[in-house]
Amino acid sequence: MARVRGTGYFLICLWLAGFAVADELGVTSEMLDMVASEYGRSARGRVIDWQNLVDKNLTRSDEDKLRAVNRFFNRNRFLTDQEHWHKEDYWATPIELLGTKGGDCEDFAIAKYITLRALRIPDKKLRITYVKSLTLNQAHMVLTYYATPKAIPLVLDNLINLIKPATSRIDLKPIYSFNGDGLWMAKMRGEGQRVGGVDDLDMWKDFIERMQREKDLE
Repeated sequence: MARVRGTGYFLICLWLAGFAVADELGVTSEMLDMVASEYGRSARGRVIDWQNLVDKNLTRSDEDKLRAVNRFFNRNRFLTDQEHWHKEDYWATPIELLGTKGGDCEDFAIAKYITLRALRIPDKKLRITYVKSLTLNQAHMVLTYYATPKAIPLVLDNLINLIKPATSRIDLKPIYSFNGDGLWMAKMRGEGQRVGGVDDLDMWKDFIERMQREKDLE
């Protein structure tokens, strides 16, 4: 379950400055050895599949990339941070999600965002979006894709495999969204009102440090 907090808590943008997201994920033999040691041989295979996913889809359309990435990550289990990491709130890296074959809605949304950036989808088209699930009556996180700034976004959700326009997801009430460029108050139709940018990233220090340690194995 997602937890709604202050503006600075959510921003992931510095990760993009420190990790390869241009043409490939940069998975190396050293990284794979670490994954196998930490999570087992099957986890190593899942990380290889992640790299192959990017390599095979680089030249495809945005729509094909969205479908491939959504299917790939939705194969993993949904686990709360408490049962998974024995912590109230923990933002897992994609390696940790794939290594353990599970994560919560935040982990799914972030992993999809990072992977689609590696697939060369511009940052301006992607938003990590906080919503309220009216069905579950709780906060939830999804990834949204905007073909154009004013377009109705498409929703990539770990709860369902079908990618639908936001106007068809009447079960979700948008709250706000963010990407590497800034923070917006969310709207169901098109781009919301921008309310903030990059500021306090204290919550992300641990996340970035873990990502950097993984990057150092490239």
